[in-house]
Parts: sequence; C-alpha cells; structure tokens
Amino acid sequence: MLYKSLNLQSPKVSFQEAVIRGLAPDKGLYFPEEIPTLDVEFINSIEKYSNAEIAFTVIKPFINNEIPDEELKKIVTDTLCFDFPLVEVGPNCYSLELFHGPTMAFKDVGARFMARCLAYFNKTNSNAKNTILVATSGDTGGAVASGFLNVSGVDVVILYPSGKVSDVQEKQLTTLGQNITALEVDGVFDDCQDMVKKAFLDTDFESLQLTSANSINVARWLPQMFYYFIAYKTLKTKGKEIYFSVPSGNFGNICSGLLAKKMGLPISGFIAATNSNDTVPRFMGDGNYAPKQSIATISNAMDVGNPSNFIRILELYQNNFAELSKDFSSVSFSDSETREAMKSIHKNFNYIVEPHGAVGFLGLQNKLKNNANAIGVFLETAHPVKFLETVEPTLNYKVKIPQSIQEILSKEKKSIKIKSYEQLKSYLLSR
Repeated sequence: MLYKSLNLQSPKVSFQEAVIRGLAPDKGLYFPEEIPTLDVEFINSIEKYSNAEIAFTVIKPFINNEIPDEELKKIVTDTLCFDFPLVEVGPNCYSLELFHGPTMAFKDVGARFMARCLAYFNKTNSNAKNTILVATSGDTGGAVASGFLNVSGVDVVILYPSGKVSDVQEKQLTTLGQNITALEVDGVFDDCQDMVKKAFLDTDFESLQLTSANSINVARWLPQMFYYFIAYKTLKTKGKEIYFSVPSGNFGNICSGLLAKKMGLPISGFIAATNSNDTVPRFMGDGNYAPKQSIATISNAMDVGNPSNFIRILELYQNNFAELSKDFSSVSFSDSETREAMKSIHKNFNYIVEPHGAVGFLGLQNKLKNNANAIGVFLETAHPVKFLETVEPTLNYKVKIPQSIQEILSKEKKSIKIKSYEQLKSYLLSR
C-alpha cells in the first residue's frame, strides 16, 4: 500500500514515510492509493473475532509488511486495552462510549496506535528523533500527550487556543512535563492548526523531523475505524439497518467510519452532527464549500471552521456529490439545543452526556424520525467529567470525578504563551 498526496504534486510514499512526514511536501493530506475490500466471510462472522483480531484484520492492508504481523498484533492489542460499551438510550438508540481509555476521550485510540507505530519505527533506527507538533481544540492534546509520554526519540509540542478548552482538557496537556510541552495560543483552534501546517512546510525545520499527531496523520486517522467494526459486531444480530451519528469537528472520525463502509462494513449511513460551526452542513445543503472563522461553543472540540479531513471524505466518493449524499448527511445544532438535549436525555433515560455526545444524539434523532425501524448509534466521544463547567449547571447534577482526573486537577499547569507563527518558529529553533 502506497499513500498519495491529495494535492497530487508529491511522490507516493510508504506507510512509514506518511506517518513520519504527517503532511506531504505539496501541503496535501496523505490518502491510501487504493481502498482495500474486506473478505465477506470476515464480515459475516465478525462476532467470532476478538476486538484485537478485528483491528488487526482491518488495519493490516494499510501497512502491508512494514510492521511485522506479530509486532502489529501487539500494537493493536495494546491500543485497544479498554472497553467500547454500547449503552441503550431510548428505543433503537445507543450511545457508543469511547471514553474508557487513559484520557477519557475517543482520541486515545488513534493516539495510542500512532505512538506505538512511531516507537516501532524508531526502534529500528536508533538515531531517529521526531518532534510531534499538534494542534488541539480539546481532547487531541491530552490523548497525544498521554500516548507519547516517554516514547523514546519523540518530543511533543502541543498548540491549544487559550481559554477555549475545558479545565480538565487543559490540565491533561499542560501537567505531564518530561517530553511534552504545551504552547498556549492567543487565538482559536484554526489559528493553531494553521501554524502547525505552516511549520511542516518550513524548510528551516528539516533537521527537527517534524510530524503531526492530528487526524491529518494517517496513523491517527485510520485506527478510528476499529470501534465502528466493534460496535457492528455487537449490533449485527439485531438484523436492522444501522446508522452512526458522529459529533464532528475536523471530520477525521466520521471519515474513518465512511472508509470502513467503503471496505465492506454494512452501515446504512452516517450523520455528521456539528455545532454552530456549520461549514459542512451548509455544503451538503447547497454544494458550496465556504469555510468561515470558527466560533466558540460549549462543544469546543468541534469548534473548527475549515475541517481538514473533509477533503478525504470527498476523495472517498471521488468528489461525486450525489454518491456522497446517499451515505452521508450533516446537520448543525445551537448551544441552546445542545443543552436542552442534555436535559432531556438525563430526565428521560437517566443518562448523562456531555455537549459533544448531545450533538451526536440530536443528529441521530433527526435521522431516526424518518427511519423508525433502524438502529442508531451516536458516539459519546468524551467522559462528562471533561466538561464539568457545562454539564453540572445544565443538569443541576454533581458529576463524580474519577481518581485519575482528581490527580491531574491537583497538578500545576505549565504552558508557554505565544501569539504568532514567528514565536512558534523561534521556540522550535531554540530547542
């Protein structure tokens, strides 16, 4: 399997090179040269396989022999060291809880997988030294910090928008120290992401071996397919159409779900549920892709005005809007609608969702009202404890804080404040 740049102006590369580079020299995202098709028998008998066996089967075609089978099996087993429970939240409606990992967010899967792949590549090259440069709108930073903590030959620099992540999220990315550094940016997530992309193309950084751990990196993006297959394994016996509603910001998560469908996973459709940052819902309405500056909402991890991964979704469907529309829809919801959904879910089902999960729930209900016999799954992408400042006053409920989070909250925040790309560049060159 080779990887092409979606700007089509750079040479095709191996999985290892795509992981290490992060972004192609022509500024394009890497994308697999072809989409593998899974054996029908594997899908038909998926309930016979463990989660790790499913993950190995799904990811193997994208890596070929660049990582030996036994090493790859260890990587996926270590990645999937926690559960992905489905919790019924009303008739034919399920929450897929993706927050049972180390940082209590869905991004633990991609971050752990990428960290272990990079550690393997560095192990085969003792002189390798990588600098992971990553922008976060919330959960990515904590997951990457945890996943790469003390990984040999890797330094991590995380850019996050000042005042626009939750207290728990900020503590998770600013308190670890060691090989993790947090840069607090005076701006929004899009500013952070633009700085990261600009740094990748700056020839002054060639000696730093910069790479990204955002979902633009194939090793962060691809393994997010795993939990769609795992959820399908549980729901397969119900014999109904299945829809997934995915809270979407940078669109890497839902893109991996659509990739799983292209590989043969029999999912009827996907809903990209967004907050007021509605670039993609507007595009699906009028066919005009018009990014705009992101705005702050209570579902801050989705505060993205120009989602990087949407180009991968278009590539999956060869830019055929009609074909994309058969599998994919998108709808946005306001903060007030999100809060009302949180209240309704708690009152009617005694279940607590944080703002991102509530947006996913709303997107699913919008789809199921016209598909009464279908099963719907919304992704609950983070533990409610990560958004206490919204969850507790909205529900008038005291969330129990897990011990691991209590320990983080007591630690001292350490960050470096920057306002511009020039300050980022100066910091990186001074290391």
